[in-house]
Amino acid sequence: AGIAREKLSLDALALRVQQPLLYGAGHPYAIPFSGSGTEASVSALTRDDLIAYQQDFLRPDNATIIVTGAVTPAMILPLLERHFGDWEPPAGQSRPRAAITAATGSSGTHVYLLDRPGAPQTSILAGQLMPSSQAPDRIELNTANDVLGGTFTSRINMNLREDKHWSYGARSSLTETRGQRPWLLSAPVQTDKTVESIQEIRRELADLLTAKPITAEEVAKVRSRDVRALSGQYETNAAVSGAIGDMVRFGRPDEYVRTLRNRLEAQTDAGVRQAAAQAFRPDSLTWVIVGDLAKIEAPIRQLGLGTVQVLDADGNVLR
Repeated sequence: AGIAREKLSLDALALRVQQPLLYGAGHPYAIPFSGSGTEASVSALTRDDLIAYQQDFLRPDNATIIVTGAVTPAMILPLLERHFGDWEPPAGQSRPRAAITAATGSSGTHVYLLDRPGAPQTSILAGQLMPSSQAPDRIELNTANDVLGGTFTSRINMNLREDKHWSYGARSSLTETRGQRPWLLSAPVQTDKTVESIQEIRRELADLLTAKPITAEEVAKVRSRDVRALSGQYETNAAVSGAIGDMVRFGRPDEYVRTLRNRLEAQTDAGVRQAAAQAFRPDSLTWVIVGDLAKIEAPIRQLGLGTVQVLDADGNVLR
């Protein structure tokens, strides 16, 4: 039922088909962005499948226990020993590891259209793959993304929403992953401004790398915001647990949080611009556009962005 609801939403539908197109068949990230799966895969699950998963993955040599709260090692260690002390991995079974290989999605610009007759707006989703969250310039790339579309006052939102009034909000995001990160720029726009919005998105991305490079003022604004947010970022047990979990997940040092402010402040304008230049590829975007194709398909094809295909809600090619 949840998957069916996703297919009714223009934005959620675009996110369902984008990831498999970016990563290519067989990649562990080539699944709907929500992680909900497909009707076929969920319907086929059996109790034996769940038991096999539990035995393969829920095991002590594949686990890290994180405890936060008003506790000390002297208080918590006896409890951990009592409840987990005899937890042993399955005999003779090595720990399974998913191979996060390089993506095999198509290079170059591709446009995928999904039809929603009568839709009052169009959902535009442009994406590409970027370096892993373990890349040394991760923070600089995050800053570059925030300048382009990661904040309310970003270039793309100020353009499409505040200036043109074609959208209630346009934004871009970078998901934290151990493999290549998906960069996604989403813009729900009024139907009659679909083509113009695509053109503005392309121009903003090109300008970021050429005609209007990231400015010192833009870097300073993002850097100051991130530093000032640190004081409230670890106020709850859940926030602290999440931060430690990320350190474990991405192999970050134990002093990562204590040194994060210095790392944020050490960003340079040139470093942010370099990270953007190395990561963004305006000539290799995957566009997923959901809307009333009777009104938008022909004008989009006339743009000549690249290969254009029409998909169904499951990502199958119709034409």
